[in-house]
Amino acid sequence: MTEATHNINWVTFLLAWVAGFCDTATFVSGDGIFSAHVTGNFIVFAAQVATGGDHMESWMKLITFPVFVFAVMAAGWAVEKTQKKYKILLVEGIVLMICGIGAILQPMLTGVEEKVMIYSIVMTTAAAMGLQNAFGKLFAKETHGPTTMMTGNVTQASLDLGNLIRKGRSGDALAWKDFQGQVFTIGGFLAGCVIGAMMAKWLGLSAILLPGVAVVVCYLQGEVLARKFAP
Repeated sequence: MTEATHNINWVTFLLAWVAGFCDTATFVSGDGIFSAHVTGNFIVFAAQVATGGDHMESWMKLITFPVFVFAVMAAGWAVEKTQKKYKILLVEGIVLMICGIGAILQPMLTGVEEKVMIYSIVMTTAAAMGLQNAFGKLFAKETHGPTTMMTGNVTQASLDLGNLIRKGRSGDALAWKDFQGQVFTIGGFLAGCVIGAMMAKWLGLSAILLPGVAVVVCYLQGEVLARKFAP
């Protein structure tokens, strides 16, 4: 396995893990709001409206969408200002760490309502996921596919699996390579969902500190590799 292959596998798995973790953590401890798969909040919003759910609680789910969009736009602007593509991940990691620390300090902030703090942390986490999604789009070759949403990845993996069943591994080398990449992506996201759910149930939104640290580590690893292979 080459360094480049090892790097893309690591980055893909880790970012998918982070997205799954954050998405589940905010859903479990953040008032049922998705932070990575923000369009999923449309469904929750519609279901709550249809069942006469709390008005404020329902509309907060829709606010994640413009927050996500703004973060993606900001990431696109930032890329024009720097040549370091992993810089977005550094910012994402720092933002997630701030979210986790904010949740830890929340009980001490007696002047801030709990709901306000929860929504602030969730919206900031959604912004961080917007940065990660932008990274995947702007630097598509750095991962095996989108790391914040899995429907497209599952579709591709299913197509590859179908080709492998019909033609065999040796009969379709490209499908085998693509399928391996999707395993890293989907497996990482699933692992993040499971761990995120357990950690959020135990620690609440302060659990988001963990993926924040993980993304910073990912950034530092990318910087090390960049220097190693620099001409």
